[in-house]
Amino acid sequence: MKIAIIGYGKMGIEIEKIAIERNHEITLKIDLDNSNDFNIENLQKADVAIEFTNPQNAYKNFLKCFEANIPVVSGTTGWLDKFEEIVETCKTKNKAFFYASNFSLGVNIFFKLNQYLSKIINKQEDFDISLSETHHIHKLDAPSGTAISLANDIIDNVERKKSWTKNALNPSELEIKSFREGEVFGVHQINFSSDTDEIEIKHSLKNRRALSLGAVIAAEFLCNKKGFYTMSDLLQGL
Repeated sequence: MKIAIIGYGKMGIEIEKIAIERNHEITLKIDLDNSNDFNIENLQKADVAIEFTNPQNAYKNFLKCFEANIPVVSGTTGWLDKFEEIVETCKTKNKAFFYASNFSLGVNIFFKLNQYLSKIINKQEDFDISLSETHHIHKLDAPSGTAISLANDIIDNVERKKSWTKNALNPSELEIKSFREGEVFGVHQINFSSDTDEIEIKHSLKNRRALSLGAVIAAEFLCNKKGFYTMSDLLQGL
């Protein structure tokens, strides 16, 4: 498989290593120093693009890949105001897109655990819920995409929680606290607390390899497909 890496930073470098280990070829690497090479002609030399950039550029990067008719795997967060437009483009224009707020297998198991506990806590009205996330100081968006995914799953399953916010002012709001410290890869913690009991679940990412491997496996999954996919689709096929 031939891969274009859009965003050749720390994640892009790790993705390249894993892709080569898995006998794939990197045909294009885009960073700030060679943005002029990010064009239709160069994209069309690849079978799939893996995009890890920033919230400001992600959406237009997706559109350029779609213009080149190249499937896109993205782990960039902070652009979800355009989410429905991307899904609709895949449906109406026969494009291929794979999105995950976090490509770690462990995190996606954590998602399932959170969903399960939230369904139980829904019936236990004495419990309140809060969420925190910690990442390295270079991460631009806050809360993280993973934290938002966790929060949305809680809101979907706990009737008394109507929305998430950074500063909860009433019981119907789910508070997400964000911290930026050193070079932390990613820590997410959920607290279910009553006057008599407290339950905490936590996931800590040890290194970028889990994310990079997941992104390459997603690219292998997406190649030659059309439509919109997530980690749930991928995990069903493993």
